[in-house]
Amino acid sequence: MNIIGISGFENAMPFKRSRMPGLDEREYRISQGHDAAAALVIDGTLVAAAAEERFDRNKHSARFPVHAIRYCLAQAGLAVGDIDEIAHSFDYSPYRRAYSLDPVASAQYREVFSREALLKSAARDLPEFDPARFHHVNHHLAHAASAYYTSGFEDCLAVVIDGMGETQSATVYSASGGRLNKLHEISALDSIGILYSLVTLHLGFDFNSDEYKIMGLAPYGDPRPFRQFFRDAVRLTADGSISIPILRLNRSREERDRYLATRRHLAAHLISERMPNGEITHEHENVAAALQECLDQAMLHLCGHFGRATGHRKLALAGGVALNCTANGRLMQSGLFDQIYIQPAAGDDGSALGAALHRAALAGHIRNTRMPAPFYGPAHSADEIESALSRFDVEAERYGSLAETCAEAARLIADGKVIAWYRGQMEFGPRALGHRSILADPGGPEMRNRINAMVKMREAFRPFAPAVTLEQVDRWFDVPPGTELPYMIATVDVRPEYRAALPAITHINGSARVQTVSSKDNAEFHALLQAVGEVTGREMVLNTSFNVKGQPIVNTPHEAIETFLGTGIEFLFLENIRLRRKSHPDSAIRDQKKFEPVQKG
Repeated sequence: MNIIGISGFENAMPFKRSRMPGLDEREYRISQGHDAAAALVIDGTLVAAAAEERFDRNKHSARFPVHAIRYCLAQAGLAVGDIDEIAHSFDYSPYRRAYSLDPVASAQYREVFSREALLKSAARDLPEFDPARFHHVNHHLAHAASAYYTSGFEDCLAVVIDGMGETQSATVYSASGGRLNKLHEISALDSIGILYSLVTLHLGFDFNSDEYKIMGLAPYGDPRPFRQFFRDAVRLTADGSISIPILRLNRSREERDRYLATRRHLAAHLISERMPNGEITHEHENVAAALQECLDQAMLHLCGHFGRATGHRKLALAGGVALNCTANGRLMQSGLFDQIYIQPAAGDDGSALGAALHRAALAGHIRNTRMPAPFYGPAHSADEIESALSRFDVEAERYGSLAETCAEAARLIADGKVIAWYRGQMEFGPRALGHRSILADPGGPEMRNRINAMVKMREAFRPFAPAVTLEQVDRWFDVPPGTELPYMIATVDVRPEYRAALPAITHINGSARVQTVSSKDNAEFHALLQAVGEVTGREMVLNTSFNVKGQPIVNTPHEAIETFLGTGIEFLFLENIRLRRKSHPDSAIRDQKKFEPVQKG
């Protein structure tokens, strides 16, 4: 059975723009259905998956994911007519009557959330597909399916926590025997995800986009000055639930659409709002620290309560909040569970996968095996790479094998160079895991500022992550031997004796967002790390995504070369080809002084 799952509501932001013209651009992101994606599941097995943003180059794209769908079909050698079902990871039909009580809500339902709106987009982009074969899956059920059916757990607690689905912000399931049994749900009126996003907006960043920046800012702060505010704002109840009264302050439609009353409460009782270009002060750092502490405690409370209530010792997580690496790290350190699995595309792009897996499970076609490193996106042929090379004035050095390529890349990394590494299939999810990566030596004391200035052009407070071989993870990080963290989705502590030697990947609080790399499911990247180890003594690199600020991770060879030439990256490896600037091979080094680090604020 061939099933494609999709996510996204392409009309959500256009509808809000039409009804509320002239808002701060960031406020239009207070809307539903970003991160459109497609995932192809054949007889219960994931075959291909990609976010639409990687094709249309619009970060967090919400468009009907026709490019991602056509990629998935091409990857499997299928035509549109070979697809049995397309499953959308939202189902607003149970709430149609509630939306009909208000003219604006009725219009929103009709133009954004309805089956008819989805089918209109599909008819435009996939006119040959039979509308009767479109299905809808509750959003949190899709997230839960994405976590459970890729966990490899026979039974576990499955927890979904995000901003909101249709009307929920968190849902807890007991998963066993291939079935998901819902135990508890929390309304979007008590959403810890929405509160986190509203404080993100209040601190001058983007709602539904920049929450990870708050996570990176938090370790600079002290939570104590604002701890009581968040204790009062977020109430952890005896039944394992969460109550957030300040989210219920919004009465009018405009207040509800923009959370205006809640935002006024933050300005009056927390701190005044910071504008995007304003200075980031210690006060902002302290708010971030208190907010992150609050989220950590809420996650421990929710998961811990239902873990104890059910006796489940395994936990599977999904939803946008499950991308919070600090909270994930706290859960792993808590001892509440023996094993924790976080679906690597935990945000709404991953709900496309869950919609397909849920429909496959209903049909009796499901294989619950642990997801490997999620390389389910496009790869590009040697001919495509050569065609891209012909369009640029670059110097290309070709190597005869992976081993030779790794040896050269390792030499450059050890010599302090910043390289881009582009191989094989693109990652599914927000993390670059060694196929679309920028790499450097984690021991260079100036490397973090260099990469921020010459490549990423982002806030200086944000940390970079290490990628390390599975064999060496416990040597450098405070984890048991063989600890698998292949998705770069949880923080752990750098061993104290190595923190000074690893300044480029050690955050101010001694933590790091580690990616472990094994020869089993990430063989070529593992080979590179081993080659780096032969030169430096550490099978480890600084690994960050191959993109610049505001740009999705590169997809095609053309995008890779274009991004390389538009930054200070010194070398680009396209498969077994090393590129450098032809006219001025050392220009990146000579011109580095032209790039100024992006300071906080």
